[in-house]
Amino acid sequence: MDTSSRRSTLTVTLCFIVALIEGLDLQSAGIAAAGIRQAFELDQKMMGWMFSASIIGLLPGAFFGGWLADRIGRKRVLIGAVILFGIFSLWTAFVASVNGLLLARFMTGLGLGAALPNLIALCAEAVEERRRGTAISIMYCGVPLGGAIAAVVGMLGGESWQMVFIVGGVAPLLIAPLLMVMLPESRDFSAQQSAAPTRVSTGHALFGEGRSVTTLALWVSYFFTLTVMYMLLNWLPSLLLEQGFSKPQAGTVQMLFNIGGAAGSLLGGVLLDRYNRTAVVVICYGGLLGALAALGLVSGLAAMAAAGFAAGLFMLAAQLVLYALAPPAYPTSVRATGVGAAVAVGRLGSVSGPLAAGQILAAGAGTTGVLLAASPGLVIAALVVLGMSRRRAVDAPPVSTTSR
Repeated sequence: MDTSSRRSTLTVTLCFIVALIEGLDLQSAGIAAAGIRQAFELDQKMMGWMFSASIIGLLPGAFFGGWLADRIGRKRVLIGAVILFGIFSLWTAFVASVNGLLLARFMTGLGLGAALPNLIALCAEAVEERRRGTAISIMYCGVPLGGAIAAVVGMLGGESWQMVFIVGGVAPLLIAPLLMVMLPESRDFSAQQSAAPTRVSTGHALFGEGRSVTTLALWVSYFFTLTVMYMLLNWLPSLLLEQGFSKPQAGTVQMLFNIGGAAGSLLGGVLLDRYNRTAVVVICYGGLLGALAALGLVSGLAAMAAAGFAAGLFMLAAQLVLYALAPPAYPTSVRATGVGAAVAVGRLGSVSGPLAAGQILAAGAGTTGVLLAASPGLVIAALVVLGMSRRRAVDAPPVSTTSR
């Protein structure tokens, strides 16, 4: 293996480890929801705010994390983000008031949000363009695997809801020194900095040079897809308990959701690198709509476990398609800004997901009502991504041929 390959492998491996920890922390609130609700005596509406506090933090974290990375480097911002969400995840386990809980979740979300666009940019810039989807997929499959680990920690922790936050806080603080020593900075970023870097306004970065339609399309698709993603991540265990499943059974379905997500996240980018984009988008979003219907209609643990696995598979595959589409849309000098802005808009949508689910449940609509409310947004996201694909195909320069 040559030096370039070793560098690429090291970058993707370390980013995968960070994504694993990020996935654990992203789902920690959902895993600990029953214990938190009892400990702080929260009703369903306040539970929605508890879930959304960290997601609200994800929005500015993603935007400013990407913006800052285009100025001081992907590596520096990633390490700072890892330390930030480690400290406040740990703090969540020891807060004594509702306000302290909401603040801890917001600050955790700020760090988690700043990490993701840098993980995407580092992996995208570590390999050649034709392998970008695969590299991002390998990295991002750590997120659902981390969620599966969170489910296991929740089951092993028994009645101690704090355990998942303790594990989620200690792990990033242990990995941060390893990143300082071993993680290479992006070569694309380093080369761009060496070549008299130019600073452009954020507006020009996102909408200049003909990128307006692409940027807006990415924002719409991220918004609706992440709304459904975080609705499921945060409320799935509670929805299952409401349907009569026991806590261990709900934990099993949540774990299978994340295992399916790991498979889907790996598949999404790989398929995008190898096959027709339109077919991949139709399969991902069509399969997700079918899985949501199954979650609301099936009964019995085996059927629900299969539906949970399918929901994770297609949910993460759809998300990975979006994450693989964003980096090529922007040049190196503004790539992290572009990716961060798209992720931030997605987080804006995902704030509404847990809140909307809480309101729907409080109104008495039940699990079926929550899942039905999620479906129209997924159709819109799929149509927008398909429109992006068609526009890219039309805009692509014709292949030159030589007559003989």
